[in-house]
Amino acid sequence: MRAYIGRRLLLVFPTMLVVALFTFGLLQITPGDPAALLAGEEETAEDIEKIRKRLGLDKPVSEQFVSWIGMLARGDLGTSIRSGKPVTGIILGRLEPTIALTVLTEIVAISLAIPMGVLAAWKANTWIDRVVMGFSVMGFSIPVFWLGFLLIWVFALTFHLLPAGGYQPIFEGFWPFAKRMILPTISAALVIMALVARITRASVIEVLQEDYVRTARAKGVGERLVLWRHTLKNASLPIVTIIGLGFAALLTGVVVVEVVFAIPGLGRLLSDAIKARDYPIIQGLIIVLSAIYILVNLAVDVIYAYLDPRIRY
Repeated sequence: MRAYIGRRLLLVFPTMLVVALFTFGLLQITPGDPAALLAGEEETAEDIEKIRKRLGLDKPVSEQFVSWIGMLARGDLGTSIRSGKPVTGIILGRLEPTIALTVLTEIVAISLAIPMGVLAAWKANTWIDRVVMGFSVMGFSIPVFWLGFLLIWVFALTFHLLPAGGYQPIFEGFWPFAKRMILPTISAALVIMALVARITRASVIEVLQEDYVRTARAKGVGERLVLWRHTLKNASLPIVTIIGLGFAALLTGVVVVEVVFAIPGLGRLLSDAIKARDYPIIQGLIIVLSAIYILVNLAVDVIYAYLDPRIRY
């Protein structure tokens, strides 16, 4: 098991290097001059050139990349062009709302989607199965931002039951924190629920046709034990896979949800940085989000090895 985890860890470093290379390259070819944007319309060409020199933009691209990689190795993500503050500190200050929203969304989506998928597989080709699959299709079809605005209109503006947006840390009170997280969590969780429920149904239906499931039923094992102990565990690999892949969709959805509900997290920070062409913040956020996604996939690989010992070899 340790050797397996070690091999997976060794793959993290070249993957992050490729991500850094593409991140730096894409921002280099993006139209617009950060120095000119920072200087404003009234500044002269000489002033813009001074700003470019101060930011290191006058150096060759290869030298800029080597310098940037060296800073990344030291944990330094650079300095914001707009505010002049360290990007690392800015990102850390916005991390808590994003983590809270992501964790709540994963908990809600997985805890509801897996039982829905198992139930749909158990009652395949019945009205229960059709309802669950109809929900999955609806979840894929509804845009996250549209659902967010709809929930705000119904629960915040019409019935005044929940706040329309904002964020309050959990240590300042659990209920004020929970009230502001309900609508964003529902908006972000719908797509993940639809995805996980659909894959769970397909995987469980396939396993229910195996000989050992028929044998367990023939021996008189209860249907609940057959479903949860014999079937779900052996059907879990595709489910774990789709949960890991769904994390990428969740990262994208969180960006939109934070903008819709005015949550001061990484998604809103990325949106503001793109508008302001604050390249250091954009680069730093892409690196941080990519690192999180890579670590999630590493965790999925470890769970694979735990669920199926054959994978370790």
